[in-house]
Amino acid sequence: MTAQIIDITRDHDGALAQACAVLGDGLPVAIPTETVYGLAADATNPAAITRIYETKGRPRFNPLICHMSDLDMAERYAVFDPISRRLAGAFWPGPLTLILRLKPESGIHALATAGLDTVGIRLPKGFASELIRAFGKPLAAPSANTSGKVSPTSAAHVADDLGDKLALIIDGGAAPVGVESTIVRVENGVIRLLRPGGVAAEEIEKATGLAVIRPEGPTAIIEAPGMLASHYAPGAAVRLNADHVEAGEALIRLGSAPVRGMKLAAAVFDLSPSGDLAQAAANLFDYLKRADATGAVSIAVTPIPDHGLGEAINDRLARAAAPRE
Repeated sequence: MTAQIIDITRDHDGALAQACAVLGDGLPVAIPTETVYGLAADATNPAAITRIYETKGRPRFNPLICHMSDLDMAERYAVFDPISRRLAGAFWPGPLTLILRLKPESGIHALATAGLDTVGIRLPKGFASELIRAFGKPLAAPSANTSGKVSPTSAAHVADDLGDKLALIIDGGAAPVGVESTIVRVENGVIRLLRPGGVAAEEIEKATGLAVIRPEGPTAIIEAPGMLASHYAPGAAVRLNADHVEAGEALIRLGSAPVRGMKLAAAVFDLSPSGDLAQAAANLFDYLKRADATGAVSIAVTPIPDHGLGEAINDRLARAAAPRE
């Protein structure tokens, strides 16, 4: 099987109709979102959810984010506390996922939540939102890539990785944010950051007037996607905070300053010549893929500031560089 690819700029209505038809058959569809491309399937259909896990090779203890068309739909499935509701008002639709208590008999299948009594909910922008509204049910949608590998930010990335396992890929162009959503959970009036992402923690603090609590260290408890120690990894090893380049390494840098030994690099990729972290986040996964495609044994990455979207970039890089099984 080779996936059909439909470009929404050329056939928007056809893409919407075809995606609804494939979803209705219980099959996953690769769709564009503002964060990364997602592998979407009916969150109420256990067979469809099973196909997500099988297609990705994803561990079934790793829960899936469920995407909704609007707040009314989200409220049919989950219970909102006042702080989570304020966050929804400030950042939805957009790259923020809230971990919320499931309503009894919500209809979201336990396979999507990995058996937890909570669910991660996000309201995406653009075509994904239109698709959910047209389909009429929430879509479980992790990133559309083999589990643990670099997330896709274009339809071509999806086709290269999963094209022979899918019936349909919707092409919406390059994902503008480029990293997955921020995931937070509110407990007893405290906002806990489970995964940094497209909404900076500082923005959440500004919107709520509350501190965002980061984890003190690695945890064995998987409460949300993206919490595995090794994740977002290219085939090549990743070396962080590099101040020099070894012969044959690919280099990913931020800013246009020279790096010692740069002439020895197999290739050089600049996340943002001006040091803009939003541009860097948008380019991160694409450049990791490009660096990996050079055949370099390792990828050297220069230091990234750890504020704003830099926190999400560093999180992804740390997991990409983590020891692998």
